[in-house]
Amino acid sequence: MNETKNSCCACSAGKTKVRSEEEYKDLIKRLNRIEGQIRGIKGMVENSAYCPDILTQVSAATSALNSFSRVLLSSHIRTCVVNDVKEGHEETVDELLDTLQKMMK
Repeated sequence: MNETKNSCCACSAGKTKVRSEEEYKDLIKRLNRIEGQIRGIKGMVENSAYCPDILTQVSAATSALNSFSRVLLSSHIRTCVVNDVKEGHEETVDELLDTLQKMMK
């Protein structure tokens, strides 16, 4: 399992997150897939592929990143945010709102 110091998320300086083995493996699998898509796009550019074909692959990579973000955000809300609010750390809600603002740019 990917054990870290605290049960909070790595959302700000000094905080870390304990993830289950299943969550860790899922996130890494998604990132590996995205990394492969990016390498594929780079190869397409290097091989002078047709622009719409590259753009289709860029769209797929963007979709995969968005999916990764949704999974991670959902986990963050269900664990870190809920736990912090229960413990009276209301500033975590402000941190979440700041994070959402950054994600929506």
